[in-house]
Amino acid sequence: MPLVEHLRELRNRLAKGMLAITVVTVAAVFYSQQLMTFLADPVPRCTEGLGESTGGACAVIAYTDLLSPFTTTVKVCLLAGIVLASPVWLYQLWAFVAPGLHKHERKYTYWFVAAAVPLFLGGAWLAYTIMPISMRVLLGITPDGSANILPMDKILDFIVRMILIFGGAFELPLLLVMLNFAGAVTGRRMIGWWRGVVMGVFVFGAVATPTTDPIGMIALAGPIVVLYFIAVGVALLNDRRRRRADPDAELDDDEASHLDLTPEPIDGIEPVSASPALPQQASGAVDGTPSNRYDDVT
Repeated sequence: MPLVEHLRELRNRLAKGMLAITVVTVAAVFYSQQLMTFLADPVPRCTEGLGESTGGACAVIAYTDLLSPFTTTVKVCLLAGIVLASPVWLYQLWAFVAPGLHKHERKYTYWFVAAAVPLFLGGAWLAYTIMPISMRVLLGITPDGSANILPMDKILDFIVRMILIFGGAFELPLLLVMLNFAGAVTGRRMIGWWRGVVMGVFVFGAVATPTTDPIGMIALAGPIVVLYFIAVGVALLNDRRRRRADPDAELDDDEASHLDLTPEPIDGIEPVSASPALPQQASGAVDGTPSNRYDDVT
C-alpha cells in the first residue's frame, strides 16, 4: 500500500477505537455512582462525624471545590471507557500492524497477548486487594485528635497509579521471555542475574509503590520474583528446544561453530585404472620433439 493509504487506514482504525471508548464512556455515566463506590471501597471510612476524631483509624471522603464532583465523575467514566473498550481499540491497533508480520511472528504475538492480559489483570486485582491494608498503614500515622479528609480526585489518582504500577510490573517477566524467544538473552544468562534481579525488584517495589509501606513493597516484589523464576524456566525450555533443532542456534554471528577434527579411519584402497596415454606421451615426444621426461601417466 502507498503511504497515503497506510495513513488513511490508521486514521480509520483510530476513529473506530475512539468511537468505542466514547460509547462506553457515555454508558458508564449511568453507572457513575456504582463506579465511585467501587473505587472508594478500599478507604476505611469513619462512621462517626468529624466532631469525634479517631486519629488514623479511618478517613472521610470529601470534594474540595465546586467542580470537583463533576471532574471526578468525568475521570471515572473515561477510565471505565478506556478499560472496558480495550478489546476494541486493541484489536484495531492489532489489525493495523498484523499484515506486516510473518506467520510465525503472528503466532508468537497471539501467545504473548494471551499471557499479557491475565498478567496485567492479576496485578490490578492484587493492587486493589492490598489497597485497604496499605491505606490503613498510611492512615495509622495520623496522630490522635486529628481527622483525615481525603479528596475523591486524589483517591482516584492513587488507585489508578497503583493499578498501573502493579499491572505493568507483572509484565516484566513476559518481556524477558520475549527477549529470549527473539534470541537476545539466554536462560542460562538469566539464571546468573537472579541475585541482582531480586535486589532490583525489591528496590523497585519500594520506590514505585505510592504507599511507601513494606506491605505494598512485599506484595509487589514477591509475585514478580516468582514470575521471574517461571520466566527463567520457560527460557531454559526454549533454549533446549532451540539446541535440539539447531545445535549452532545460540552462537553469535562472528563465533565459530564447534567442529570435530578427529581423523576417521580409512577403508580399503579402491584401485583406479590409469587413463589411456596420448600418442605423444606414449612415444615420449611432445609437439614432435623427443623427450626423456616422465609425465603423470608414465
